[in-house]
Amino acid sequence: MTERAIVAGVPVDTRHWIGGRRVASPGTFTTTSPVTRTALAEMSRGTALEAEAAVAAARAAFPGWAATGRAERARILHAVADGVEQRLEDLAAVETHDNGALLRSHRRGVMPRVAHNFRFFAEWLLTLGRDDFATRGHTNHISWDPAGPCVLITPWNAPLMLASWKIAPALAAGNTVVLKPAEWSPLTASLLADIAAGAGVPPGVLNVVQGYGEDLGRALVSHPGVRRISFTGSVPTARRIAAAAAPNLTPLSLELGGKSPLLVFADADLGLAADLAVEQYDNAGQVCLAATRLLVEESVAGEFTRLFTERAERLRPGDPREPGTDLGPVVDARQLERIDGFVRRALAAGARAVIGGGPGTGDSGTGESGLHYRPTLLTDVAQESEIVQEEVFGPVLTLQTFTTEEEAVGLANGTRFGLAATLVTGDRARAARVAAQLVAGTVWVNCFFVRDLRAPFGGSRDSGTGREGGGWSFDFHCDVKNTVTAPKGWRDHG
Repeated sequence: MTERAIVAGVPVDTRHWIGGRRVASPGTFTTTSPVTRTALAEMSRGTALEAEAAVAAARAAFPGWAATGRAERARILHAVADGVEQRLEDLAAVETHDNGALLRSHRRGVMPRVAHNFRFFAEWLLTLGRDDFATRGHTNHISWDPAGPCVLITPWNAPLMLASWKIAPALAAGNTVVLKPAEWSPLTASLLADIAAGAGVPPGVLNVVQGYGEDLGRALVSHPGVRRISFTGSVPTARRIAAAAAPNLTPLSLELGGKSPLLVFADADLGLAADLAVEQYDNAGQVCLAATRLLVEESVAGEFTRLFTERAERLRPGDPREPGTDLGPVVDARQLERIDGFVRRALAAGARAVIGGGPGTGDSGTGESGLHYRPTLLTDVAQESEIVQEEVFGPVLTLQTFTTEEEAVGLANGTRFGLAATLVTGDRARAARVAAQLVAGTVWVNCFFVRDLRAPFGGSRDSGTGREGGGWSFDFHCDVKNTVTAPKGWRDHG
């Protein structure tokens, strides 16, 4: 196999990064661009052998990194952020080719957020602590001890941003890391390994191994030397990870899917509500937080639908590298077929497509690659139907109506998920009342996707376990310890 691929003019190493050096595997897998429908690279395909090597490297590096002072760890994380900023254009171009998301989004938001993730947790590390407190004259002192090697498994929809969201707190806490990126979008993880090495991350502290879940992933999450596992992805995969980790009692942080609601009350600013609803088509709907279930008060459903349709029909599909494109392709032909399968079954069951309802034209004149799916809104859907209950992970929304606040809350909470919810209303009392009843890790009121790294992030029910962000990330990545000291028993040595 060749050791490097050229993607958007950027050299990308196709080998693993283990113990501070590049390691090739006998087997490979192909990563293909959804933009051009062509192969981008033949990546080394890791197996249990590479999993063992990466965990061994992380274990060997752990004592030294754990003993590294907070200030030095923070300095190195800031240096990683510097490296990300210096290579922002390369990272944005490569990731757009690899997963099909908009280049302008990568440039303006995603890659700057990657750098911010490293800077945020570097700064939080320097302030981590709580005041000592007394118990009957005894002193309680809380400390955060590094836990050990961490396995971090990331999805394909926002590869580098979600990887940095996991890597930064793990390294800040003093842990070492084995990162397994998604096989559909592994390229920027390889570039990050180069950036980290250039920033002074010691060998073995960050390892990157590429491959499939059934061999590489299983070997990593079942390894007895791993002390933390953080995973973002599907519920079925999370169940397999939990089963594999259970014999070792390895703590898990799981951020899984969602089927989030967007509630629109009659007293809402309907223009704002329509804008927020159309925003759910971002990244071709491939966003776990997307509010894909529009729940609209019956008396304003007609006007809301009109405003929504006007806005949605102005979205421009095309080549995600072009600045005028609003909707890029979905990540893979299998994903396109999965999305279309959901829609076809819903239509067969009696749903009606207000807009969309199928794949794009594939017209090269519009810049479509053949992997575009038309923004779709389905009505006449039953609460118990598959299209309402299951995560589609594409540009497909449903619309249901309600007549009372109680009915709205019941519909909103009527799935097995609980990742997020969005609420649009002009009544402050209603906003507080309804938000308190929604089952969700995050509730947005008259806004969407406002994220602060100081806030907890995670899901309820089948949307996951645990919370990360700010101190919650350190609580997960550390063994939190209380040292209780008595006031007596000391020898006075003068």
